[in-house]
Amino acid sequence: MACADSSGSRLATGASAEQRIRAILGRMGVGSPLLVMEAEMHLLSDAEMQQFITQGYIQVKADFPGDFHAEVCRQIDAVLEAEGNPGNNIAPRIPAIAQVFAHPAVRGALTSILGAGYLMHPHRYCHLNSPGSDGQTWHKDDYIFDQNIRYHRCRWIMAFYYPQDVTPDMGPTGVMPGRQWYNGISSTDPEQATENELGLCGPAGTVSIVNFDSWHRATANRSDKRRYMLKYQFTRMAEPAAPTWNNKVSHWQPLDGDPHPELSRHVWDWLCGQLCDRPAASSGITRWEDLGADSEMDRLQATYSLGRDQVKGLIEDMRSQAQDQVETNLAHSPTNPQGGNPGEVGPVHALAALGADALDGLLDAAQQGPWSGRAAAMGALATMGKAAAAAVPVLQAALSDDVMWVRRNAAEALGTIGPAAVSAAPALARAIGDEVELVRRNAVFSLSKMAPPDDELVPPVARALADPNRYTRYCASTALRKIGSEQARGALIEALEPTRWCAITSSSTNY
Repeated sequence: MACADSSGSRLATGASAEQRIRAILGRMGVGSPLLVMEAEMHLLSDAEMQQFITQGYIQVKADFPGDFHAEVCRQIDAVLEAEGNPGNNIAPRIPAIAQVFAHPAVRGALTSILGAGYLMHPHRYCHLNSPGSDGQTWHKDDYIFDQNIRYHRCRWIMAFYYPQDVTPDMGPTGVMPGRQWYNGISSTDPEQATENELGLCGPAGTVSIVNFDSWHRATANRSDKRRYMLKYQFTRMAEPAAPTWNNKVSHWQPLDGDPHPELSRHVWDWLCGQLCDRPAASSGITRWEDLGADSEMDRLQATYSLGRDQVKGLIEDMRSQAQDQVETNLAHSPTNPQGGNPGEVGPVHALAALGADALDGLLDAAQQGPWSGRAAAMGALATMGKAAAAAVPVLQAALSDDVMWVRRNAAEALGTIGPAAVSAAPALARAIGDEVELVRRNAVFSLSKMAPPDDELVPPVARALADPNRYTRYCASTALRKIGSEQARGALIEALEPTRWCAITSSSTNY
């Protein structure tokens, strides 16, 4: 059954798709799609941010008229039936979808979580859940063929847009609320898993904004209707300096039933741009023991309960665990479908949470010992962000390390430090020529977060517009746009002009 509007009727097809969308927006009094972007954002409240932090999701609605979403559905039907799934090109193929993510409620929620200047990632996909499907197993998404450490500070999110009403029988996307921090669950088999499952349902125009590390799956579609879900991804471009939501209360207000109060407070404080105060001593020997507990819940809570007196022991554990778990971390799994990062060990998160108090120990670990420990130290510095500014010379030197994981994690860390790492920009520009794509991509993406107005950076960044990897190319275009000089704009336009996508051209109208 094809996608239809809420009344079950199909829209007239005499006008072009663009004309129909403009007519719908005109009836709203908007007149032009550009005015959607100019409308005042609807920022999230403190309570909504608390829900996102603890539960890992929030739902908002792009409340365009129903015929807007029905028209998007009609276009999806037509494209998928005539041309197949366009993958990442769903965005230029159906430009109306961009209006959903420009809607004041959606833009406000994204700004609340990711800060002003967030970036829409070029990976997006139209997921069709057909009638009679059995659904998926539980999994996490990889970072678009990159292999990030799954940091607890939320710098990435996914947004799921429904262009039609979705009811529980239609196979909504399922999530495990509150499990986004966990690398393991009871079972990836939905029939065996004991964790709570929530089906993200809602009327047409619902956008579910989900922590990137959430366990999720398509549930079984028991209806006779197609269920479309447009999955987009967004990332933060600058570390928080102050709350970017409708903030009224500065301090974290603990929620009843939150199993990770210290972790939740840490994320809240980070989003508020505050340096978390940590005790000089740990709250007890049990906290240290819990860092190695069998229970992941106990390990997570211990991570944010340790004091400054534990830095030396944490460094030792980070090195030993990184070396012992290399093969496990790099393996393909439901947690990391493309393989993980060798720095994905518990002490990394604990050291990053300690901030400046752990910096000397991490700098030492980053410069000596087995490569796995050095890569893990780079990962801790990466999640530390601005607090790791003193590490810039060490990170810059690590861009020439013999081991690609050390180079990759160092490049990422320079980006989270941001403008304070601008002295490393020339070294990052050289790293754009690295033989390993993950290093190249992180190098040019980190440059885009610094955005130094330096025309000497333009030639190496412009060369990356022809990189074999599509995502490295996009990072290069972002970096040139952020550099913003006349030379950078010229290089960007020269590369993009001959590859311009025409949304009107299709298999039925070639020219």
